[in-house]
Amino acid sequence: MTVEFVDIDWAGRPVRIEHAWVGSDDASRPLVVFLHEGLGSLAMWRDFPQRLCDAVGCRGLVYSRPGYGRSTPRAASERWAPDFMHRQARQVLPALLKALGADAEKPWLFGHSDGGSIALLHAANFPQQLAGAIVLAPHVMVEELTLASIAKVRQTYLETELRGKLARHHDDPDSAFWGWNDIWLNVAFRDWNLEAEIAAITCPLLAVQGLDDEYGSLEQIERIVSCVKQSESLTLADCGHSPHRDQPEALIKACTDFIQRHPGDTR
Repeated sequence: MTVEFVDIDWAGRPVRIEHAWVGSDDASRPLVVFLHEGLGSLAMWRDFPQRLCDAVGCRGLVYSRPGYGRSTPRAASERWAPDFMHRQARQVLPALLKALGADAEKPWLFGHSDGGSIALLHAANFPQQLAGAIVLAPHVMVEELTLASIAKVRQTYLETELRGKLARHHDDPDSAFWGWNDIWLNVAFRDWNLEAEIAAITCPLLAVQGLDDEYGSLEQIERIVSCVKQSESLTLADCGHSPHRDQPEALIKACTDFIQRHPGDTR
């Protein structure tokens, strides 16, 4: 996997985005865009995007959002607001696809955790511009379970070697960690809810949840299925918050089947 960089204009601010292309070299094959979790990055996906793209026979685009990986870090004085995922879905992702010359395609979105929520928001805001979406452990509302786990991670970051571990994957681990942690634990975020918005999604949608997820309950995907009538759900046993790490074979099989059942129009 060869890592590249591209500059985008994000609301008048120049931002450098780390990205890589994986999978098929055939430009006629469908494109899957991978959206990482709240502490993730391009590197933290490891080889999963390549494995999925090989199984499906598609192309893949993996990138680090601003504030993560080798992309432009969050400014030390910058504090994310409750709409931070909306901004990624409505502004950053469209700007990236345009900068890479992929804005005329109808890609699949594959999002994990916060990345899953961003995928849902993008699908809701641009309903005619996607072939479909697959979301792993997505959030559509704030649960006490989620907040308790995020508060626990805060203590781990302050008291253990977690910062050093994240530094292997992020140029500025404080940018990645505090941007995510501060907003999720902000009292202003308690009422965050996507249910009304995601009802606008019209593309095929698969929502995946591990039964042992410490960051979210089955209620997350149950609410998605209730709001998006054409959606399907998948629950995985012996699986925590990261199905692509805990149950990669089962997930790849399910995703391959889902994508092949919904070939759609990708151009």
